[in-house]
Amino acid sequence: MTSSPHALADRRHWVFDLDGTLTVAVHDFAAIRRALGIRDDEDILVHIAALPVHEADAKRAWLLEHERGLAQASRPAAGAVALVRTLAARGCRLGILTRNLRELALLSLEAIGLADCFDPGDVLGREDALPKPDPAGLCLLAGRWAVEPARLTMVGDYAYDLACARAAGAQAVLVNLPGNRWPDLADWHFADCRSLAAALGAMAG
Repeated sequence: MTSSPHALADRRHWVFDLDGTLTVAVHDFAAIRRALGIRDDEDILVHIAALPVHEADAKRAWLLEHERGLAQASRPAAGAVALVRTLAARGCRLGILTRNLRELALLSLEAIGLADCFDPGDVLGREDALPKPDPAGLCLLAGRWAVEPARLTMVGDYAYDLACARAAGAQAVLVNLPGNRWPDLADWHFADCRSLAAALGAMAG
């Protein structure tokens, strides 16, 4: 784990998870699994991908409508707006990498007032690349931005985000948890986006 957050001051390419990172987490994954008949220990997307086509399509349709309602009602996480706008004002490249669908990610960004900070082409959903923790999405963004993946900083609230960063060779920032549950995966930890934004503001001073 990196000893000091001050190295973040020079990072210019930032990729964010969405649900639970820039937005208040509202997904009830246990309820989704129950509704779709998925075991508690199964990954929802992996389970659906392994189903016969007709069954997979039906479950994807249910999930889409469920997630659409959540996206439209999205609320920003503490400090998320200030964090993103601070980075945008510095001229940083900003992307989204989510296990949600791209169209729903764009809806969420509109709902929290940050859509203007992201090029829609830099918002990647589960249809654009293999879902996290696979590093494919980060590698796609690195290619779009013509930089090595090591130049990217991935910000998220879950092990999938951190493992994705680690696999791509990017830097990983954990937010929105009181403690660092995955010290072997997170390069930095902040209690929330507000704390990260404040640290970046202090570095600029």
